[in-house]
Amino acid sequence: MTFWLLAGLLLLCVAALGYRQGAIRVAMSFLGILFGVWLAGPLSGVVLPLLKPLGVKHPLALWFIPPFIVFCAISALFKTGALFLHKKVEVYFKYHAGDLRLVLWERLMARLGLCLGILNGTAYLLLISFVVYSFGYWTVQVGDPKTAKWPVKLLNRVAWDMDASGFTVTARAMDPFPESFYKTADVAGLVYQNSLLEARLSRYPAFLILGEDPAFQKLSSDNEFANLRLRQAPLKELMANPNVDAILKNPVLIGEIWSTVEPSLADLDEYLHTGISPRYSSERIYGRWKFNPSASSASLRRVKPNISSKEMKRTRAFLEAAYGNANLVIGTDERLVVNNFASTQADGSQSAASGKSE
Repeated sequence: MTFWLLAGLLLLCVAALGYRQGAIRVAMSFLGILFGVWLAGPLSGVVLPLLKPLGVKHPLALWFIPPFIVFCAISALFKTGALFLHKKVEVYFKYHAGDLRLVLWERLMARLGLCLGILNGTAYLLLISFVVYSFGYWTVQVGDPKTAKWPVKLLNRVAWDMDASGFTVTARAMDPFPESFYKTADVAGLVYQNSLLEARLSRYPAFLILGEDPAFQKLSSDNEFANLRLRQAPLKELMANPNVDAILKNPVLIGEIWSTVEPSLADLDEYLHTGISPRYSSERIYGRWKFNPSASSASLRRVKPNISSKEMKRTRAFLEAAYGNANLVIGTDERLVVNNFASTQADGSQSAASGKSE
């Protein structure tokens, strides 16, 4: 109901504005909408470098603001040109065409403006429905209705109403976003609403090496972030966490995350629901492997059954001291990480080693 109330109000206002402005200005505004939508994406790259010096660094802002600025700029240019053209024609009919033709022209412009205004309103309605659908798809899943601010609540309400009315089919038909955009929202919403799934997420084979990055290591040991997740804090509060903010402001890391996530979205969604990855389940080597001193000592005894208890005790003590905390992480990108591995030097001393090899 909310969606259709807003749609009716929008069409009524734009139709009244079209009646007042006249057909020329409204027609040019409609062309401005068309060209603005067409050029918003291609020309957003021109605006993007201008935002970073102004302090705009958030990925969501850098994704949304440039095309919006391009759309507004192109619409403003067409409206300015429309005003100039309207004045030219108005001066002709007002001072050169006679009173009768002036009255007929004004009546024609007003009535055509009303009709074209409804066309403009329809175009704006389609654009708004696209924005509501694409953003609402995220906010409904990763937002808390109890703590959300009124703009988010209104957006979610309109998104629900639009879905109930079936208008989402129209919004999705004109949506340029790929399916991965919405599949990512499904995964993000599932993890956000179920904080215990983070442990399962960290064990997903494609994320094993990524989880060894220092930025994620700091985040995993951040007790403040853990408390925020346990009480299911709002997304804005989570993103304000220093460790999360550092990740979001690291374009290289964001690019690596997306290049890892995008090819595996369907498989990741299945893994989060069932704990089984259809894509990687056959490759049992992927995972985090811990060194087991007891099992190694038992293997040594099977190989050397005559080993003395004294030597066996010394060997086991050495294994526990040198490799008791060692672990090996094997990922899906042909890389591995070795942690807490003690290398024996020529003088018999030991030194801890941790590193990556490809």
